[in-house]
This record gives sequence, C-alpha cells and structure tokens, in this order.
Amino acid sequence: MSALVEGVRRIAVLRANAVGDLIVALPALEAVKRAYPSARLTLLGREWHARFLTGRPGPVDEVIALPPVPGVSAPETGQRPPPGLLESLRERRFDLALQMHGGGVSSNPFVRRLGARLTAGLCVPEAERLDRWTPYVFYQHETMRLLEVAALVGGRAGAIEPSVAVTAADRAELARAHGEPPPDLVAVHPGAADPRRRWPAYRFAAVADRLGRPVVVTGTEEERDLVEEVIAEMRRPATPAVDSLSLGGLAALYERCALVIANDTGPRHLAAAVGTPTVGVYWCGNLVTAGPLTRTRHRPLISWTAACPVCGATGLGGDAERCPHDVSWVADVPIGAVLEAARALLGEDHDPRGTRAGDLVC
Repeated sequence: MSALVEGVRRIAVLRANAVGDLIVALPALEAVKRAYPSARLTLLGREWHARFLTGRPGPVDEVIALPPVPGVSAPETGQRPPPGLLESLRERRFDLALQMHGGGVSSNPFVRRLGARLTAGLCVPEAERLDRWTPYVFYQHETMRLLEVAALVGGRAGAIEPSVAVTAADRAELARAHGEPPPDLVAVHPGAADPRRRWPAYRFAAVADRLGRPVVVTGTEEERDLVEEVIAEMRRPATPAVDSLSLGGLAALYERCALVIANDTGPRHLAAAVGTPTVGVYWCGNLVTAGPLTRTRHRPLISWTAACPVCGATGLGGDAERCPHDVSWVADVPIGAVLEAARALLGEDHDPRGTRAGDLVC
C-alpha cells in the first residue's frame, strides 16, 4: 500500500534548530520534495534559516521564521505559542505537517494544532501521537531517522550525504570579504557550541603547521578567542575569518578549500555539504547520531571517552544527565591520527620534512 497522500499542494516541515541540524535533514527534505514535486514545501524554522535558504536551490520553497515558541523554537517547555501564531499558520491550509524536530513532547502538540489534513513525525514514548509516526530512538543517525519520517508519507530517498548549493551571491560575498582564496587552502574550525566537543586549540595548530599549506581559521564572534589561540600557537601565518561572512559566504569559502578540519559542528557539516573533504574530531556518541555516513571524502577521528574527565559522570545513554564541567571529552584524539587522515584526503603519504604522521601522538 502506498504511503503517498493524494492531493498534496502545501507541506509544512518543523525543523527549527541549528545549522548542523538543518544540513543532516536535507536528504529527508529532498525525499519529501521528490515524492510531491509540485507541492510547496514550507520550513518552519528560524530567522537564520530564512536568510540562508531564501533564493537558494534546494527542496525548501519557503521559510517561515517562528518567533520563540517554548519547546519548539525556544528551549523551555510547557507553555503556549505566542498569540495569533497558530491561527496565521492554519490559514495556510497545509495538507501535510511533518515533525522533524525531535522526540515530540512539545513539538507534536504544536504540529497537530497546525490543522493539516495529515500529520507525521517522530515520537518518544511520552509524546502525543501524530497520524503517522515512527519511534524516536536516541542512538540512530539523524539523517536516517528523518528519512524514516519522510517515508511515512511516501518520501523517496536519494543521496544520503547532504548537499548544499553555493550561489553566485555567496561567491561574490566571499570575494568582497577575503579576495581570491589561495590554492590548496585548508580551513580549521576549532569551535563547537558544546565545549566538551572541542579538540584543544594547540592541536589544531600543530596539524595546520605540519600540513604546510595556506590556512584560514574560521569561527563565530563567540569563538574569537579560540581562533586567536590557534593562530597564536601556529608557527606559520594563518588568516582569521571571524564573523566576516554569512553562512552562505562561509559555504563559498569552504567550497574553495582543499580540506576542512573541524570539531563536530555545523561548519563541518556545511563544508561536507558543499563537496569539500573533511576531517572531524568526534565524541563516540555524537558520531553515531551525526557523523559522516561515507568515508571516501570524510574521516572522523573518534574519542572513546565514556565519562567526564573531572567527575566521572557518564555520557552514555540518551537520558544521561549533563554534569557541570566543560572540559574537553575529545582531547584523547592524537595529533598524529588527525594529521594522517588530513594527509590521506590531500593525497599525501608522508610529511615532506620526513616525520611520519603516526609519530605525533600527543
């Protein structure tokens, strides 16, 4: 029996979170659009989604930037959406409303109140059920999880690695801000929203130095200190790029790079999505849910740290409580392993000065 829904002209998808969250969802959004090519797909997201996706080729036809909705586009739960929001969304008469936002405790009631003919999405055991649903199980890759949501309404999967189109406007912005990038440029992104996912800055510096290529160090304004620390630790010159580009401009920069080396972050996902090889430093649990799915162009280096290095609190299991310590959980990943992966993706077999990558284990 086909899961396709007849007469679908308008589709709403709730996915109102961060950069990496959007990018890993793109294969599912493409699958939905492939099933309903003539329907208008509206992403219920945030302001940054609108800035990034408006006018960009892809499955999203329109972005509605949600105001802060507790438990949906804001972190708190248990409160009602702002007055008038649901009424204005119901006026759009969505045929399908898909919840691709999380387990559904707060988001499923919101999606049901959109008034769509049919709702579908993810459910943890305690969440309100949608018309069609699939269980949210913590240790599953997010891309595959969301493709299961797309399949609930007949979505047909294509490529499993996300793809982002770089536009002429993105490239023009890069040229205005940074000029013509040098050949063989390597980008380093030392930040991450969660400090526990950050590989030490001096290690990024050591890898960047040993590669002997032009280096740009990227980061947000909140990560400026990290960017400056990496550059200060390097013996070779490097260029900072701190909040000098929009997300589209950053995509254009990464498109011009031979390699991007990063923590588990939205920028690593973005670099991969524009076709650039990446080396990523991952905590083991995060690799399961958000790591690259292929290895031809992407190499994750894995920390197997299972507990907080300070207090011993476990990080394993989807319901593990977060301890108050912000120390790195990935500091055990050796410099040599990252360097070896970087050289493999750059087509190098060894250090041109004679030191083998495997010799650097600190």
